[in-house]
Amino acid sequence: MWNLSVDMEAAPRESRMQNKESDIGVRRASNKKHHQNLQSIMQIPEHFAELSFRMFDALDDSGAGKETVLERRRTFLRREHIEKIAFQLQGNNIECFHFGSQSEGTTTPGLQSDIDFLLSYNKCNIMTVWEDWRTGMYNLLMLHDNTTPPQQYLLQVIQDYTPEPVTSLTDDCFVRKDSGQILFSAERWKNNIAYDTRDQVSCTFHVRKPLPEIQHWIDRCRGKHWPPVQLLEAARIAPCFLVPAGHPDSDYKREEWRLSPDLIERMLTFSFNMTQIKCYIVLKLIKKSLFAYIVGDAITSFHCKTIMFFTMERTHPSLWCQHNLMSVLLLCLHLLRRWLRLGRLPHYIIEGVNLFDGKLSKLLQKRLLVYIDSLISNNLQDVFCIGIDNISCRLQSCSMRPIVQTGELRGVCLRNSIRLLLKFECLERLIHVLIYLKHQQSSSHNTFMQHLKYLIRTFFENSTNGTSKTAALECIKHVYTLQISVQTSYFLRLRNVLDGEKIRRAQYSFNSDVASSRLKFASMLYCSGHLQAAVRVLEDVERRYHSKVKAVCAFRRLVGDRDLKVFADMLLGNTDSSEMPFTFCVNFSRQELHCTPFILLFEMNRNITEEEVAQRDFSENICMDSAEVDARPFLYYLQYLTYGGLGERDKKLHALRNLVSNMRYNRHQINFYHLETAVNLLGHCYEMEGDYERALNFYELSLSICDTNNAANWHARRVLRLISG
Repeated sequence: MWNLSVDMEAAPRESRMQNKESDIGVRRASNKKHHQNLQSIMQIPEHFAELSFRMFDALDDSGAGKETVLERRRTFLRREHIEKIAFQLQGNNIECFHFGSQSEGTTTPGLQSDIDFLLSYNKCNIMTVWEDWRTGMYNLLMLHDNTTPPQQYLLQVIQDYTPEPVTSLTDDCFVRKDSGQILFSAERWKNNIAYDTRDQVSCTFHVRKPLPEIQHWIDRCRGKHWPPVQLLEAARIAPCFLVPAGHPDSDYKREEWRLSPDLIERMLTFSFNMTQIKCYIVLKLIKKSLFAYIVGDAITSFHCKTIMFFTMERTHPSLWCQHNLMSVLLLCLHLLRRWLRLGRLPHYIIEGVNLFDGKLSKLLQKRLLVYIDSLISNNLQDVFCIGIDNISCRLQSCSMRPIVQTGELRGVCLRNSIRLLLKFECLERLIHVLIYLKHQQSSSHNTFMQHLKYLIRTFFENSTNGTSKTAALECIKHVYTLQISVQTSYFLRLRNVLDGEKIRRAQYSFNSDVASSRLKFASMLYCSGHLQAAVRVLEDVERRYHSKVKAVCAFRRLVGDRDLKVFADMLLGNTDSSEMPFTFCVNFSRQELHCTPFILLFEMNRNITEEEVAQRDFSENICMDSAEVDARPFLYYLQYLTYGGLGERDKKLHALRNLVSNMRYNRHQINFYHLETAVNLLGHCYEMEGDYERALNFYELSLSICDTNNAANWHARRVLRLISG
């Protein structure tokens, strides 16, 4: 649906640097007319071309190159698809969108951009006129009059089964207007809506009908260099959203909903070429590192985006090329200066909106205007003061570049580290979704198996394009793994033999990650008595599980586990780029208990009292319905059990030493999401060794890590009974 591509007018860096003088000459000659127009608008310093090249390279080194931009866009579109299917499977008619700098690819690590996640509820029929009413739907009529600020709407509640207004307050979200109309309150909706906790979540409604605001903008843009005609045609049918947010100066700000054309803005941003993307990023760097000293966070990324839109509309496309980066940046600042003088920054699409309202006071506007005058008059020399991503150092002469390299990530290393971080976060959301879907279904074996088949079919049916197919196949692979494990547990419960055909089916899912799928397979083999086969699988896991493998947990986060240096370290010495260097935590549901080592069954019943259950939040309730353990300690624990079953005492003790060593020397504890469970496994090993005092010490250590909702409470009681005789 979305065109992810960006124009790349730049050649490789080495050839660019060798030929940039001639390249500048060729470009200026071919576009002489437009460049003369630019020169007539402002005086362009001679060094701007050289500075543009340096800034282009500095941003490449800072993680804003073309490959990273596209990787970010692909990743977040894939995540949108996974989330959308997940909500459908839960019976919720909700669409999901990622907006903002992360999903656009218009960011760098130093900007620390948020992930803006938007949920849109399709169960509501938003009416623009009475003819839009639909029976059986939750109907809301958009109201706007001369007293309503631009971009703001009130929503009147209309009955479900007759096109007449609701007249009584039958819902907590309803309020009565002075005129007697029943309104759907934006503030009450925000307070009452229940959703899974995420970063920067907005809960909105779709507006699918044509809106005069959007048509007016389309008409205004006709015949201009940008946006292109095809984009305007796509914008005509793109839905807008009603976001629960009122105007700061409105009498009805608690009831008002703001019209937001986020999808149109995303299409506009996706149409940027690399020079435009980097100009936008530099604006945000200036905003965060220079403007912030004067106005704090009053200037936002959306202000910068709006400046870009207006500048691109008014500038010939030929000017947006690499050696003109600083010149077009200067144009953007000239435009901002003009708006500061006027005291208003218009919304690019919706007429009549002042984006300074509620954000930038008159006093701060004057202060910022003084600074921008200075910034323009000194030919943007302050860009050498941008500390974010070491831009100031990167802009220095070539002799300074080795200094920049020391102790920091840059270039290819940074790009690959960002790629791994994006993959890590995408896998994290994927496994979270799958565990949640698994948690929803806790009935009989047959019903659960039907549910898993339904999941696979639904994912497959939603594979409509390249992005959705990639996401769907990844989901199907993990659901299939669960299906095999549940089926095997059912066979073992009936005391059936695990035959070769079932074993071959289980091997299909091995490539889902480095270790967890194989460890679950080894656990199946161990529980079914195939100890030699389990040993071979565990030895294979140990070979694959090199020191650079990163754990992925669905529900827990660790301080520093998203640091780009963690992902850069994963790349060092890892020669096998074909193997995805991630492993999920190993998760066993109640439907898999016959494939689960006995001690982990306590993890499915971790509470001692009802008070402990009451302390759990939404996510903890989901994950505590199952057993979950980090992959590496589970590897050594399974080896300990399996070698013990085979009577190989030396190998069994070697596995125990590995478990102890892994617990003791795991650097930064960056791969231990379930430390208390790993300590419980270690305690159980000593319990099986007959060393009850040491086992009790480990269970008490586990309780010191997490004293409630911890299976160590059960283990400690058991061992105390053994000690007391």
